[in-house]
Amino acid sequence: MTEPWLSAILLPEAAPNDGDGRKGRLTWMDGVLRDNALVDIAQAQTRDIFAFKWSMQDTYKSEAMNTAISAWLHDRYGDLLSRVGHVDQPIVLDAGCGAGNAADLLFGDRLRDLTYVGVDISQAVDLARDRIAPKAARSAFVQADLQNLPFQSESFDVVISEGVLHHTPSAKRGFLGLSKLLKPRGILAIYVYIKKAPVREFVDDHVRNLISDLPSEQAWEKLMPLTRLGKALGDIDVDIKLPEDIEVLGIPAGTMKLQRLFYYFFCKAFYRPELTLDEMNHINFDWYMPKYCSRHTPEEMGEWCREAGLALELLKPEESGITMIARKAIGQN
Repeated sequence: MTEPWLSAILLPEAAPNDGDGRKGRLTWMDGVLRDNALVDIAQAQTRDIFAFKWSMQDTYKSEAMNTAISAWLHDRYGDLLSRVGHVDQPIVLDAGCGAGNAADLLFGDRLRDLTYVGVDISQAVDLARDRIAPKAARSAFVQADLQNLPFQSESFDVVISEGVLHHTPSAKRGFLGLSKLLKPRGILAIYVYIKKAPVREFVDDHVRNLISDLPSEQAWEKLMPLTRLGKALGDIDVDIKLPEDIEVLGIPAGTMKLQRLFYYFFCKAFYRPELTLDEMNHINFDWYMPKYCSRHTPEEMGEWCREAGLALELLKPEESGITMIARKAIGQN
């Protein structure tokens, strides 16, 4: 049976059959509400490759990987829940939760103080259920397309979408849809990829076009030589000093590691010395494999925010992506 608090936020036409003869679009299966209708058929590729990626738990659950990701999340979002301190038990939507990794690392022990709703297009949501449900005060898990979520407007105090919107047919449409799910004074926190230097943009799309139609296992192996290249460059550990901007390549003046120069301006070949080769390949796979992988600018995201009627509280562009935190005004639909 669907708990009353969950029934209250589901669209009436989406609510599952709880024995009353109604046929909603959602069905219960293994403790997860599932909606297998995809808005865009290419999203099936997104669904399948992320199910594969998150199933390989030994490539992202080590202490070194969790430490690095946790530090990165907290540096960008800070104490996100403090922004809704006026709510005793906030309802949080994790839109594109994957295996629940980011939510667990970001919220930690504070999961026991909130109602968590995790949604993912892939069966990774089952892993999120196993990881988050024992820790959260209340929780629900839904397998659904982010472009067609089954929730009523103004249902959530916090909506977070960590590195997901750029893997949908329209990041802007996804953003506007998520903003409608916020309660007045609610917080929307997202991260999307930023547009890179021209050579990097070209090479990234070239590699993606070569591997994205391959079976996931084969694509994983195809990326391994690239990952080994990143490790080789990182292990060299030398600084490159550029005395002036190279404007035609979008490279600024300054000093950086050889691997970082290659990584930011020519080709994503990830490297961190404390990670294993498989862990680094996991990150490269996450970048290159999805067919949908849009990149954006801070100006573009500011415009989305204005169109949605959200008040911008943080806009943080970095070499890899852009973090935004915005608040819904009272009376804004």
